[in-house]
Amino acid sequence: VQLQASGGGLVQAGGSLRLSCAASERTFSMYTMGWFRQAPGKEREFVTAVRESSGRKYYSDSVKGRFTIFRDNTRNTVYLHMSSLKPEDTALYYCAARLYWSVNYRSPTEYNYWGQGTLVTVSS
Repeated sequence: VQLQASGGGLVQAGGSLRLSCAASERTFSMYTMGWFRQAPGKEREFVTAVRESSGRKYYSDSVKGRFTIFRDNTRNTVYLHMSSLKPEDTALYYCAARLYWSVNYRSPTEYNYWGQGTLVTVSS
């Protein structure tokens, strides 16, 4: 599975941005999709995930209420809409995929496929 992330950029605090991640896999609907981020000097952290079957969504506490994940199985694409952005949201954002579901969905090691990362910079 190849993942192509896009949509990063520079935005002022309080602004919005939408990231996209297009997958090459035709059985996209069978994959749990996640977004992770990594700030300089920090470990990669879980942001959000959407299940392959139910489409149930999960968020980290730090983004809950501000970020929304959405998958379009007809386009093999997952989106991350980010609003009320804060300077601490500045990071490289990665999309990730794994076949089916894992209860350890917050761990990067549970995902087999990764996009190249797209940089989000939030200025104060």
